[in-house]
Amino acid sequence: MPAFTLPFRRPRTRSLATAGSIAVGALLLAACGSGTTPDDATAGGDRAKPAPALHSHIHGLGIDPEDGRLYVATHEGIFTADDTGSPRLVGDSRDDFMGFTVAGARTFLASGHPAPGSDQPADHGLIKSTDAGRSWKSASLKGEADFHSLDHAKGVIYGYDSTRGLLRVSKDDGTSWQNRAQLQALDFAVDPADPSRVVATTAEGVARSTDGGATFGPGEGPGMEYLSWASPGSLFGIDFTGALSLSSDGGSTWRKTATVPGGQPQALTAVDDRHLLAATQDGIYESQDAGKTFTKRLSVESGDHH
Repeated sequence: MPAFTLPFRRPRTRSLATAGSIAVGALLLAACGSGTTPDDATAGGDRAKPAPALHSHIHGLGIDPEDGRLYVATHEGIFTADDTGSPRLVGDSRDDFMGFTVAGARTFLASGHPAPGSDQPADHGLIKSTDAGRSWKSASLKGEADFHSLDHAKGVIYGYDSTRGLLRVSKDDGTSWQNRAQLQALDFAVDPADPSRVVATTAEGVARSTDGGATFGPGEGPGMEYLSWASPGSLFGIDFTGALSLSSDGGSTWRKTATVPGGQPQALTAVDDRHLLAATQDGIYESQDAGKTFTKRLSVESGDHH
């Protein structure tokens, strides 16, 4: 079971509720495949030059349902792939995007911190984009909350506020919030068909709530880093080794289905019960068959974190 880092510190360079078992170093995000160009010939023959790379840690993943485009929330902005497959900054924000979720067509919710040198408060609270990440507006709790994980279901938004170790819920599009359980968690997920059912990763295992996050039972079962609830019968979890598991009963029991390539995870998003995205130490991987096979969408290499 992975070691956990208590979520009550507020360094600006911290990753999304990062477990102690995950390396603190930043990751180098680069495209693979078609984004390469010939390099100078050497004695060993021609070498391919890697596509332009971005030094940044990955905090979240999502697919815009309007066009199927991949979006990557990082320590230095939101990125997508350009026509050549290389990572491209969306808009001009270099803010640190922590919690991130796609709430609908061209509609994203996020939290995090302003870029260095900004005169804005250290914590964004909840911010919202309605143009696929090109621009952002404050929705609520500016300067008051740092959501390291966000999820939504049937018009209900949940956020895990790492500054207080507190789960919060909004039923009016993120305008106002109610406090729910206080717990030490890395990630959580909400049943897409029933927002009163919430699961959270804890040091003891996956804890479950049936009252909208007001109370949680004890953590049980395998230790997970990240969770994503695709449909009522498809709750996915990934542990610190990259092992992917599936629960068809809301987290009561789990069945290992695969190991995502690339080592320790950074993010997990289940778009539906077959379409998965996972960021690990060496890449962003996509599965279209519920984790039976994975294809690398973008490459990730270790580097210094700034």
